[in-house]
Amino acid sequence: MFKGFREFIMRGSVVDLAVGVVMGAAFGAVVTGFVKDLLTPLIAALMGKPDFSALAFEVNGSKFLVGDFLNALISFVLVSLAVYFFIVVPINAMTTRFNLNAPAAKKVCPECQSEIPIAARKCAFCTSAVA
Repeated sequence: MFKGFREFIMRGSVVDLAVGVVMGAAFGAVVTGFVKDLLTPLIAALMGKPDFSALAFEVNGSKFLVGDFLNALISFVLVSLAVYFFIVVPINAMTTRFNLNAPAAKKVCPECQSEIPIAARKCAFCTSAVA
């Protein structure tokens, strides 16, 4: 009975998914800490007000917490910027530097319009001579 469950749990994709979730949660905590502890005080130093939660207005007894929305929006923008500049940009630079996503060099056969390697002298599909 537990043999099937054990095989399911030990399957590579389940273990990879579990590791990804744990790493994602840990990384989320790091990014949140970076934004909360470093970027938000920097904004407070520049603008003079780190927390907008006191901003609100009331219409017919309904309270609209505009400040909480602004805090969430600013937090989202800061987290997005931190992820972009500290993860996406360096990984893209590394990928282009080491040519990890370089497509194979190909040319088009003039007869059959098939993609063939740049160094080919004959088309593998129609066997015509390629200049």
